[in-house]
Amino acid sequence: MNDVLVKTVFLTVFRTAIVGWVGIASAQQPGEYLGPCGVAASKDGRSLFVINADARSLALVDAGGKVTRAVDMPARPTGLVLGPDGTTLYITCAAPRGTVCLLDVNSAKVTGIIPAGHWATGPAVSPDGRRLYVCNRFDNDVSIIDPRSGKELARVPASREPIASAVTPDGKLLFVANHLPAGRADRYGVAAVASVVTVIDTETRRPSTIHLITGSSSVRGICVSPDGKYAYLVHILARYHLPTIQLERGWMNTNAISIIDVAARKLVNTVLLDEPGRGAANPWDVACTPDGKTVCVSHAGTHELSVIDAAGMLKKLQAMQPGGFSNASIYGEPYYDYEYGAYPPATSADVANTLSFLKGLRRRIKLTGNGARGLTVSGSKVYVAEYFSDSLAVVDLAAGKDKPAGSIALGPKPVLTVRRKGQMYFNDAAFCHEQWQSCASCHPDGRVDGLNWDLLNDGTDNPKNVRSMLLAHKTPPAMAGGVRPDAETAVRSGIEHIQLCTRPDEDAKAIDEYLRTLQPVPSPHLVDGQLSPAAERGKKLFFDEKVGCAKCHPAPLYTDLLQHDVGSKGPTDRRADFDTPTLIEVWRTAPYMHDGHYATIKELLTTGNHGKIADKLDNQQIDDLVEFVLSL
Repeated sequence: MNDVLVKTVFLTVFRTAIVGWVGIASAQQPGEYLGPCGVAASKDGRSLFVINADARSLALVDAGGKVTRAVDMPARPTGLVLGPDGTTLYITCAAPRGTVCLLDVNSAKVTGIIPAGHWATGPAVSPDGRRLYVCNRFDNDVSIIDPRSGKELARVPASREPIASAVTPDGKLLFVANHLPAGRADRYGVAAVASVVTVIDTETRRPSTIHLITGSSSVRGICVSPDGKYAYLVHILARYHLPTIQLERGWMNTNAISIIDVAARKLVNTVLLDEPGRGAANPWDVACTPDGKTVCVSHAGTHELSVIDAAGMLKKLQAMQPGGFSNASIYGEPYYDYEYGAYPPATSADVANTLSFLKGLRRRIKLTGNGARGLTVSGSKVYVAEYFSDSLAVVDLAAGKDKPAGSIALGPKPVLTVRRKGQMYFNDAAFCHEQWQSCASCHPDGRVDGLNWDLLNDGTDNPKNVRSMLLAHKTPPAMAGGVRPDAETAVRSGIEHIQLCTRPDEDAKAIDEYLRTLQPVPSPHLVDGQLSPAAERGKKLFFDEKVGCAKCHPAPLYTDLLQHDVGSKGPTDRRADFDTPTLIEVWRTAPYMHDGHYATIKELLTTGNHGKIADKLDNQQIDDLVEFVLSL
């Protein structure tokens, strides 16, 4: 290890070495959580490494399922990957200045820390161990790092919120999953609004893009098959172009796995993970078995594991021929299901609308915990981190189909506060009719999915852009049209009219409590936590009475809580005045205006001439103003 890396060594203090937390720990207090979100296995399969987001730690679990040690992390861990020689574990930690911790597997000690970008996550390592790839989620790029020297060699631009990555077995390509769609939300039809996959040529470091099908959003996990032929990624497939009149048959949100042909660098197809009468909400992570015959998917909303016959799925996709039913067949005749089947699709275009495609090719295994997150496959066993239960689910693929999933406790059984219950409820599809979605399906991490939705609270045929839940309880009214007087009312209306469910008011109060405690993430436009010189100039313009921004967006919430007609009424809108949103964390909530018409703040101020800014300021001043707004 050279001097550069030695200087980055983080002095890690082990927590007390333990053999099982329950044996020596005192009763857990409310609010003390581990929050396991990812897991990896040692090369020999005898040890597990679990990252705990809330405890900011890494837990080591032995072959007997006992936690033997916990290692503190410098910030919230978000991802982990084992190096090819099995001796080094790379752990990404999220912060405005993200980092990668290097853990020596044999000594269980942190041997170094490598700087990365804003909200580092989704690490991958090349097969020869010479390159480390890290997704910088809020910088919208990927770091290419030499792990031996700790030096960043390059930053490659991605799309919007790169969140997970996977490298091909030959090391030539890196596939990067972008969490959310970029661009305007008021587009419909083929290849309209959807997330993309960024493909990076690791030699030239040049990126290219693979577009997912319309409505693809909330992408979470990606992997490459062991033979290097396919990449699999899991995400929500939203039917945002339809009015939200029902949930049956995946009318609003479906849950999917997309398959990419690696050599051709193109999308093969998107397959639904749901069934005709039961959704498989919020797919989170995906991994292949070592032989590539099976693909495993964790479901955060339904607390399940899908085990898919990969060969059978690919064979069925290859057999698709032109002709057959239209894409609308899922929404009416001749679509039907007998014994939870349907007319078999006759064309590849129908696959993403066919809820029975995986019939006979997939098992849905109920897990014992709550909040399935990251997973890993080791031998015949699948391990799934269960965020709200502070546990690991264990599924033995070699056991009989009727054998239930096992569980490993990572600590004492968590004692849930009202806030924690609210967070759990917000992410739980049990609140939804037929488990198609959770609150987090449209509000991932309590924020936005980048889509317009035609909700029924203000009539039909007038879609509105999804709004962030950050500060929602402090900035009434709710909804773009102000049709709900406050966030409390909106939460209860969402349970009743969007989830089509009836719940006791205590559950809604818990969700309120969770949403009230959401905190803004520091903007990636800040420099060492401070405004840049350009943003300082923009701040003066923002609060200049002649410019007028602060009139409707006064500090500290940057909203006057009123509705205004700013000339944004569209042809389908029934009103001209809309609620003034907060600008806090606005850098994260694109696209902009009630109908998602503008992809960027600059476009809003120039092309849209919002607030008549383009008439008042020159180009440099507009750039400065944009920099300040994006720093909030």
